[in-house]
Amino acid sequence: MDLGLRSKPRRKPSLTPMIDVVFLLLVFFMLASRFGMPQVIEMPMASGGGVPSGAPKLVDILPQGVRLNGIDMPLETVVRDLQVLVETPQDVIVLRSQEEASVQQVVRISDALKAAGFTALVLVE
Repeated sequence: MDLGLRSKPRRKPSLTPMIDVVFLLLVFFMLASRFGMPQVIEMPMASGGGVPSGAPKLVDILPQGVRLNGIDMPLETVVRDLQVLVETPQDVIVLRSQEEASVQQVVRISDALKAAGFTALVLVE
């Protein structure tokens, strides 16, 4: 006995509307987002820097502090001692970052030195 209740073959759902929505969302977020301006650290590498003269001025950037010519000291003391060591503000100061030091520490220390009037900072690896 056939009652005519045959099951209709199921149609697979179309993915086209979902893909359209995804692309619309992608375009919306790309247009609505604001991309930040990259901040450039103007600091020559050792190959393009000046020639050091006078007393040594080596600043080691450590994970938890800073050293001037091998002596641990706070950043304020480093700035004060460097002002005594340099003959002119254009004297080369060598910054050397240790492996564990973060980029933020390098930027913070170089900004502090630039704010103190030192213009010739050279970053070495």
